[in-house]
Amino acid sequence: MGCMPSLAELAARTPPDRNRVVDFLRALAILVVALGHWLLAAVVVRDGVLVPNALLNIASWTHPLTWIFQVMPVFFVVGGYANALSWRSARGRGTPYAGWLRARIQRLGTPVVPLLLVWLVICSVAYALGVPGGTLRTASQVALVPTWFLAAYVLVVATTPVALRLWERWGWWSIAGGLMLGGLVDWVSLGGGIMGEGVFAVGFVNYLLVWGTVHQFGFAWQDGSLHGVGRRALLVVLGFGALVLLVWRLPYPISMIGVDTIAVNNSYPTRVTLGFLGMAQAGVLLLAEPWLARWLRRPGPWRATILVNVRIMTLYLWHLTAMVLVIGLALLAGGVGLRAEPLSSTWWALRPLWYAVLAAVTAGVILLMGRFEQVPRDARPAPPLWIPLVSALLVCGGLGLMAAEGIVSADGVRWWWPLLPIAGVALVGRPRRSEAR
Repeated sequence: MGCMPSLAELAARTPPDRNRVVDFLRALAILVVALGHWLLAAVVVRDGVLVPNALLNIASWTHPLTWIFQVMPVFFVVGGYANALSWRSARGRGTPYAGWLRARIQRLGTPVVPLLLVWLVICSVAYALGVPGGTLRTASQVALVPTWFLAAYVLVVATTPVALRLWERWGWWSIAGGLMLGGLVDWVSLGGGIMGEGVFAVGFVNYLLVWGTVHQFGFAWQDGSLHGVGRRALLVVLGFGALVLLVWRLPYPISMIGVDTIAVNNSYPTRVTLGFLGMAQAGVLLLAEPWLARWLRRPGPWRATILVNVRIMTLYLWHLTAMVLVIGLALLAGGVGLRAEPLSSTWWALRPLWYAVLAAVTAGVILLMGRFEQVPRDARPAPPLWIPLVSALLVCGGLGLMAAEGIVSADGVRWWWPLLPIAGVALVGRPRRSEAR
């Protein structure tokens, strides 16, 4: 196995026509997610007992800030750009859908396998040693929060060829239709439909409808259909205008991230509000694209972007596990560093140290686990179509279950849940380097 190229070598290999802004926005979104999750954790140790909470639950003034810091829509926009480019390239080379989807699942699913195995072992051993199931359920649920996005993203990736065909055939009408359908799903889910009280589970359809629609803004960007200041500014006006109207006149909360004390959650399940937030955020960021493109021609910013992107999945998947580990060790040490009351002056003064410790631990985990992110290209013939489709179903279903419930229930460790996505990844196989082109 050869050594990984240096940042300077990777920067030198960058094709002249590569859209560096896509890579930068991907890296920026993941960094904001990690830093935001670490800030939201308002945990405190009182009388030797850990009391978990979230900043959004105790500080309502933070709710409007989620319109900036809820950046999952950005990742779907960027993903739309990259997946449109990838599928069109594969289509041009004659690569069948089954081969293309297998490669996407290998790249997205392989890094999550060690995370699931580690948490399966932790929960099984700790439960056998007598650690309360409720404690393990909370810890595993927090650590595996990132898997909800991965489940939704794999679903959207799997439907890229169909969504791209809709975009190529209907253009902006496909986006308008997706948002209208997303609103209809919310209407039924929240109680406006024929069932009277609403059918909550129907809302989960929007994981595909809303995120798939946000994904299409990336198609429009890649096509050049969002070229020019006027169109990008229009996205900002329409997106934020619709979002204000929905929050003002309908039962959607201001916070774009779930708050325990508010009945309606904009992100679980995904609501149409996030579709309009994605529209507005896409407009704002694309207005900055010309400046960003010039800035990223400088060696420093571009190398920093590469540094994040080469281990972006590891950072995303493990940053909350690092936080759970730090909290656990602090609790074992008598609550050191966790005694300050959230929002107090001492608590705010400790935030830089909190970030520094979490960043250091996360960096160590990345050094240890980052190699699983290096998946060589699979040179084998495309598999039968059912293989990547079943694989995608297992990955989405298993990750979705664990994101919602953790690994531990009142009955013990549900060891078969993490095995579902692991089986999905195993089904498509991991190519050996000798098979790489």
